[in-house]
Amino acid sequence: MSGDRDSLGRVGFDLLTIALSACRQARATGRLRVSGRPGGVFHLRDGCVVAVESPGAPGPEARLLRSGRVGGEQWADLLREAGGTRWPQAGLIAHGYAGAAQLRVVCMMAMQDAAFAVVAGEVEACDPLDAVFEPYAPVDQGETPGRLLQDAARKLAAVAALPRPVRPDRERPVQAAVPDELRDRLPPRQKELFAHADGRRTARDIAFVTGLGVYTATVGMARLLGDGLLELPEAPASASPVTVRIPPTESLRKRSPSTVPGPDPELLSALAAALTAGTDDPDPDPDPAPDPDAETAGPADPPAAGEGDRTPRTDTPEAVNGDPGGVRDDEIPGHREAAGPATAPRSAPLVLPGPDAPSLPRREPGASGITETLAPERAAVSWKGFFRLRHRIWTPDSGT
Repeated sequence: MSGDRDSLGRVGFDLLTIALSACRQARATGRLRVSGRPGGVFHLRDGCVVAVESPGAPGPEARLLRSGRVGGEQWADLLREAGGTRWPQAGLIAHGYAGAAQLRVVCMMAMQDAAFAVVAGEVEACDPLDAVFEPYAPVDQGETPGRLLQDAARKLAAVAALPRPVRPDRERPVQAAVPDELRDRLPPRQKELFAHADGRRTARDIAFVTGLGVYTATVGMARLLGDGLLELPEAPASASPVTVRIPPTESLRKRSPSTVPGPDPELLSALAAALTAGTDDPDPDPDPAPDPDAETAGPADPPAAGEGDRTPRTDTPEAVNGDPGGVRDDEIPGHREAAGPATAPRSAPLVLPGPDAPSLPRREPGASGITETLAPERAAVSWKGFFRLRHRIWTPDSGT
């Protein structure tokens, strides 16, 4: 970090300075919200800053709780006594947890540290002044915006002048391999910072854990780096580049209609001639000769069953009584529509061969390995033969 240019960002700093200076000249009262990384809120009263809140720095509450001055249960009791007040200053003084002067110092340090965190980060924009005024732990005597920003810039320049400078929210140092006697000789504050440097925490994270200021934690970690007690982990090696092959531009270019091949004219003419020859008869017969067998045979009589073919079941009651028990064509749903209006209903019953017709040679039950052996009273019949015969019987809708 060379100078305060790397982290300060002159554009964002100038933008924040202009906005606070305008509030100072107008002696405005309200809050100015600053968006950025980490950003924050400046509370003003009569043009002076009385409180600064930022997610990048611990507030007065965190300083008191993390430092051990006040316990968690005690703080909860103070909030209940204060009726939900965010900053129970009267209860802290009444129970003797802190004096009035000490609380003023804590609030002033928290305000300056939050301003340092905002300036050390990235300032993107400043929203218009909001008239809502709800400061958290305000100081009695406010600070002028120019002096507050000047103090933050001075601290940032001091961090940049160190031999191994770090930024509050970027570097995550780890402990170096040092002798134990050297660790024992560290001051209590540096020993605490050294214990929390595990490669996952930044200076801002350690400030929230220990209750120290962000500026104090940043300076302490920079000095430990300079002394060789901490070290920055090596950056991970970049992954090998992935080769992306882009197809040639000619293959993605839209083809013009002239280059698209059209249908073959000769093929179209041949197809049209074939369709015309199949539909138009050059010499139609206006009065075809009637078929003498058409009236007796019916529109679709079944072919005569040959000897040894289409042998029916002889053990069914339909074959014995001479009634096939079939269903008429007009009773089959959709048959009339499929046959057309010119198809007449069938009047002649289905004629099947008699019981004396020779049967097909039958395989012994169980010969194929999959035929199920039936009961003794029906040993001559198998399910396989039944389904074979079923498919060989001619029906009106079979077409064969």
